[in-house]
Amino acid sequence: MLLTVDDSQLVLIDFQARLMPAIHDGQAVLANARRLARAARLLGVPVWATEQNPAGLGGTDAELATLCDRVVNKLAFSAAEALQPLLTPPAPRGGNARSLPRHLQKAQPAQPERGTLVLAGCEAHVCLLQTALELLEQEWDVCVVTDACGSRTDRNRDAAFDRLAGAGCELVTTEMIGFEWLRDCRHPRFKEWLALIK
Repeated sequence: MLLTVDDSQLVLIDFQARLMPAIHDGQAVLANARRLARAARLLGVPVWATEQNPAGLGGTDAELATLCDRVVNKLAFSAAEALQPLLTPPAPRGGNARSLPRHLQKAQPAQPERGTLVLAGCEAHVCLLQTALELLEQEWDVCVVTDACGSRTDRNRDAAFDRLAGAGCELVTTEMIGFEWLRDCRHPRFKEWLALIK
């Protein structure tokens, strides 16, 4: 199944200033996270980020933070609970005894639900893995962007990818996401996307 812009949300997990220097190939991982976030901004995809214990690990990479709709702090390794209010549109509010009769109330427009979560982050075998597994349990469609994920060792990162694939996550790359969101070289943002990946 191809990803669509209208059904996607981008979740960037723990791209933090003090953590990134310890990540194997950290600069390349961070560069791909920035590409993903820029593509999402170009195409109207919501971008959420998390920070694991920011007092200890610092804040989100400054450039990446400017591309996010919101950054949430967490202490649990999984970000699923902290992200839940952002990922799911709020339920329509019901009336009370003083509300207008139903036949006089304006219909509330249905909010589109974006059911596919595109995840990237660090460390792949800890916070990213636990977040993805919990989101799968909550019945989200989860794609993990392998070239925008890292751990301190490539062995840990690769073990996380094996486990995630076995659990039902789609493993993708940054370029796969961008080209699937665009779908066509005639898309008005195609040249901007090409500039990001060259």
